[in-house]
Amino acid sequence: MTTKFFLPMIAGVLAANMVAAEDKPVLTVYTYDSFVAEWGPGPAIEAAFEATCACDLQFVAPGDAGALLSRILLEGKDTKADVVLGLDNNLTAKAAASGLFAPHAALDVTYGLPVAWNDPIFVPYDWGYFAFVYDKTKVREVPTDFTALATSDLKIAIQDPRSSSPGLGLLMWVKAAYGDKAAEIWADLADNIVTVTPGWSEAYGLFLKGEADMVLSYTTSPAYHIFAEKDDTKAAAAFSEGHYLQVEVAAKLGTTPQGDLADQFLAFVTGPEFQGVIPETNWMYPAVTPADGLPAEFEGLIQPAKALMLPAGEADALRESATEEWRAALAK
Repeated sequence: MTTKFFLPMIAGVLAANMVAAEDKPVLTVYTYDSFVAEWGPGPAIEAAFEATCACDLQFVAPGDAGALLSRILLEGKDTKADVVLGLDNNLTAKAAASGLFAPHAALDVTYGLPVAWNDPIFVPYDWGYFAFVYDKTKVREVPTDFTALATSDLKIAIQDPRSSSPGLGLLMWVKAAYGDKAAEIWADLADNIVTVTPGWSEAYGLFLKGEADMVLSYTTSPAYHIFAEKDDTKAAAAFSEGHYLQVEVAAKLGTTPQGDLADQFLAFVTGPEFQGVIPETNWMYPAVTPADGLPAEFEGLIQPAKALMLPAGEADALRESATEEWRAALAK
């Protein structure tokens, strides 16, 4: 075959491929940045879903969960998102009140959550307990409650509750445990807080660099170090007040032109291909326990004696006042 005929043939094939790619429906999913990191669950989930949907799944990560909801509320009905993945039980009431989200199609699923879940809009995909993580080789006297932490010389890294779901979770944790005395706890903790970061990744990175003795994270975080680094020196401190429960969720936007595809993705979220990658990429408990059980690295993790979780509406009602208590304490 001569070049004269070969080049037009190549051009025709490329054009056909471009048309085929353009014909694929695009599903845009807003999520948080650590979800789409190369070590997060995003890449594997994108590949697995695209293998079944004949679509182009595109993740957009505007920041942590608080920033995620803020962007959706700012964009309103003009949002490009079809699905949001990464809100949690402290943000669902505010999200639902916006009127921007739509009920999902019926799901035939049995959740492995420690609480009952029957929400028409929000589909849970993982859960965990907030905790302060420390290095066992450096912290010898481990605090067993917030009071002991406040009276210690330990320096802690936390996240901003206005942009981060762990940061907001910490506010709700203190509120659920101490109620009207929450402001006093924050006042006592203020001199322990060495930094407040926009999101989880920054705070955890500072902890790993030795710039904080403890970091707000999850009871499951030590499993990562065991799995990825063969390092068992990281542990979560067990607090006698109990630990606050976080349930992360996904939901579709009412404005999406891809309603059926969005429902297909939400059903996929509860399935084995999605749930199976959560433990060893997002380092949380999957919402649906895999048939083979949890990875061995999850054995030996602390199990809170008491689970704390405010109802979604109550958490939303307390959010602003709890944030002001926190800000006032840190400003002194």
